[in-house]
Amino acid sequence: MWQTHCLMTHAAKGAPVGAGSKVPRTPGSDPVGQLAELLFRTTMRLRRGSAKELAPIGVTFGQARVMRVLARADGPMRMADLAAALEIVPRSVTTVIDSLEEAGLVCREPDPHDRRSVLVAPTASGQAALERMNRARRATAEDLFGRLSERERATLLSLLVALNGDTTGTVRSHRGAR
Repeated sequence: MWQTHCLMTHAAKGAPVGAGSKVPRTPGSDPVGQLAELLFRTTMRLRRGSAKELAPIGVTFGQARVMRVLARADGPMRMADLAAALEIVPRSVTTVIDSLEEAGLVCREPDPHDRRSVLVAPTASGQAALERMNRARRATAEDLFGRLSERERATLLSLLVALNGDTTGTVRSHRGAR
């Protein structure tokens, strides 16, 4: 009864009701909340699409992300620097690197400049898998962003760069950095 009353009240205010409805734009609505919800939904669509495309390759979304960061580095990366670049805790990156190393996609080596550190880099097999991962990522992105015009894509990119700061997509290796 109470749920029915809430749904009827919500509908009476002119807002669409139901799981597939769009976020209502009514006077007094919360635009920041709408932005957060829509960005979350978009992110989840990208993750689900990527997971579907990556499954045949045998990697997870998180593993593919690690591989992309390693590939953009200008050489092997320290595990701690990789964790920082991914904005995750070091023990989490260790688990991902363990699975990628087991799959033959990355290799670890001692850091010649810091005996306490370990460097990680993609293997030749990892590079080949990365090409397939990038094609899968592109297919997912095209599916989602394909409905936008080139101008809309450029605007969205500009806005996301503004929100995320300097995201040139390049990651410097921290080989020998202290």
